[in-house]
Amino acid sequence: MNKILEISALTKAYNRGKPNEVQVLRGLDLTVQAGEVVALVAPSGAGKSTLLHIAGLLDTADGGRIAICGEDMTAAPDRRRTAVRRNQVGFVYQFHHLLPEFSALENIVLPQLANGVPQAQARRRAMELLASVDVADRADHRPAQLSGGQQQRVAFCRALANAPRLLLADEPTGNLDSQTSDVVFSALMGLVRGTGMAAVVATHNLDLAARMDRVVRLDQGQVA
Repeated sequence: MNKILEISALTKAYNRGKPNEVQVLRGLDLTVQAGEVVALVAPSGAGKSTLLHIAGLLDTADGGRIAICGEDMTAAPDRRRTAVRRNQVGFVYQFHHLLPEFSALENIVLPQLANGVPQAQARRRAMELLASVDVADRADHRPAQLSGGQQQRVAFCRALANAPRLLLADEPTGNLDSQTSDVVFSALMGLVRGTGMAAVVATHNLDLAARMDRVVRLDQGQVA
């Protein structure tokens, strides 16, 4: 299998050199293969979001190595990090962060247009993604006209708009009731399985975590 995400000896601290320094990651190692869905489980404040931000090139580590799709990003310049983040990484958060003034369809089309995809092609892909999670009939609705579960499924589609190789999800069902959470999670798994990407999903829901390929637990800044 192809290694999509490779992290080794990763360290990260906040307030470095100060009396209130907090060491969040302490030499963490993690590898995720293509087609693999990994659950990231840890108590609040244990570094899950920090790890996802570094893995997605939104933040930098103090030490260690990170590679995406075999490319070492540890010391890559900002322009290259931005390009890889835009083309290879998709993000889903606990809150959907959809643009309220645009329809579900437009929310998925816009990232593609920003990446140079022709509008007609972008609209076709957006509709295909919406259909894959059973919300194609809501394509013309704005986020405020969608249920919480529908909004989050649209957010998944937006994250996959540019066909990333790595999906990072931070508590993607945290704001949903258990029944809706199950529907949304099933949609997420279907999207990942259908594309062969790698996914890391931070969650407090141990039932959902158990349905993923592997559970990774963070303990004192390392993989337990």
